[in-house]
Amino acid sequence: MTLTIGRIPYINCYPVYGAIDRGLITIDADLVDGVPTALNALMAGGKLDVSVVSAVEYARDSRRYLLLPDLAISCDGPVRSVMLFSKRPATELSQRRVLVSRSSMTSVALLELLFENVWHARPVFVPTDAEISDVARFGAEDHEARLVIGDAALLLESSSAPSGRGVDKASQAVPQYRHAYDLGAEWKRWTGLPFVFAVWVAQRNVAVDAALAAHAGLIASRDWGIANVPTLAKRAAEATGVAVNACEEYLEGLDYGLSYPHLAGLTEFYRRLVERGSVPNGTLTFLPAA
Repeated sequence: MTLTIGRIPYINCYPVYGAIDRGLITIDADLVDGVPTALNALMAGGKLDVSVVSAVEYARDSRRYLLLPDLAISCDGPVRSVMLFSKRPATELSQRRVLVSRSSMTSVALLELLFENVWHARPVFVPTDAEISDVARFGAEDHEARLVIGDAALLLESSSAPSGRGVDKASQAVPQYRHAYDLGAEWKRWTGLPFVFAVWVAQRNVAVDAALAAHAGLIASRDWGIANVPTLAKRAAEATGVAVNACEEYLEGLDYGLSYPHLAGLTEFYRRLVERGSVPNGTLTFLPAA
């Protein structure tokens, strides 16, 4: 049975698909590229068999999906590719326009939680594009802050000078923004837990043997990727324009497993979303082991 498997084209997925792309690991599947929200929609519509999806997509309809064990995109501190760039401190953004990504449900949900519980501000969220390669376009809209995700966020983050929390970090890369917030770091500071941005899931109606074979191939490819980060970092630098050493540091800072601490962070995120009525209450259900 040939499956359809979703893949996010950002470089943060390179460690999971790198060996598959190079023909080192073979899976009986057709790969479909898409930003997180596009893959979410394809999975929700039953048009993909297995895919990486936003963590929020699993919580939104957990009865439809089975989680693939030990496979996720997470961080335990700074993530570097999910950033809020702001012209003023986040605590001063009440009633001010904040542009948020249409491409990632999880990043927007996390941002909303941070504004409510950490920064205690109530901005006006305006959906817009997340991936902008032309920095000059960042000032085109009337807004006070912008959520940027993926490779574009990494490019801007790596261009910024190191600094203290949130202050002046964005000034070199994007002069109109005086503040930058790494959402992974903010979650860690708030809860003390890792944050899971994306998970891999299978449709519950997919044949178990086929799903297990796909899972085994993804895990094998992931293991190769983790062992070959320098090779992947060179390819990532070519794709993004970010320095090789910055790409390597970024990929090494991500975690592609789903350990107990990561599950604790994921369930805490889900608990808070359920509490505010953003997703229905549900359970974590995994693809059964072979």
